[in-house]
Amino acid sequence: MRISARKADEKTPQRRLHTREPLDLGLKGRSVIVAASSEGIARAAAMKFAEEGARVAMCSRDARKLNAAADEIRSRYSAVVIAEPLDVTDAAAVKEFVAHVAHEFNGLDVCVTNAGGPPPRMFLSTTTEEWHRAVELNFMSVVYFARAVLPHMQRKRWGRLVTLTSVSVRQPVPELIYSNAVRSGVLGLVKSLSNEFGRDGITVNNVAPGYTATERLKELARVRAAEAGLPEADCLAGLGEQTALRRVGLAEEVADAIVWLASARASYITGQTLLVDGGLSKGI
Repeated sequence: MRISARKADEKTPQRRLHTREPLDLGLKGRSVIVAASSEGIARAAAMKFAEEGARVAMCSRDARKLNAAADEIRSRYSAVVIAEPLDVTDAAAVKEFVAHVAHEFNGLDVCVTNAGGPPPRMFLSTTTEEWHRAVELNFMSVVYFARAVLPHMQRKRWGRLVTLTSVSVRQPVPELIYSNAVRSGVLGLVKSLSNEFGRDGITVNNVAPGYTATERLKELARVRAAEAGLPEADCLAGLGEQTALRRVGLAEEVADAIVWLASARASYITGQTLLVDGGLSKGI
């Protein structure tokens, strides 16, 4: 029997691929905290969680930017969003925020930790005060959130803790001495927590972005431009040229990795660091 060209085409894998349902990440109805999410990568992640149907709790020190981001997410996705001003280096405030979110959402499923980076410095221009601030901002803030959210995840026997650091945990970045040193400690914490809480159905992973088009990258470009006597735009382009893809990344591209690790689809991945750096890191 001869099969018509039309029917044969319908049986090809390519044809079936186009008729499949969208990939379900299992995040619909989940309760998600995204820290320091008024702008940049964390804001993009909050957007993507809402797009997946999750309930999202956002926090940031900048109330104006935070409320603007939350309003946009509510409007675009008809999502349930909690937005509260918060300093992630304030342990008591973090605990109170998490407790409030858990009460409003009847538990917690996902927490994405994040904090603004410390100022660019070379080592001899650092100060003791700034070192302490960097530790509080980029390490202790993760401890504060982990300590507050993990008991809620234990009660559900399910949870996702995702930390957001930097490619500097694998390859030191010039002028970012604080980040190079302090963020690496988060990897040890991530591995330890993954070992301790895996039995509770909780995964703990880290996302390490490379050069990404955020205000943080613009700040780094300004420092390098001033030192080299070059236009800021040239420095930004030069940063992108250091990657295998010859460009800087987008906040949304990093957010995709965060959402994936927080999803039901990443159920057997824990204790890992995922580089989203366009091939910037040269290690094997």
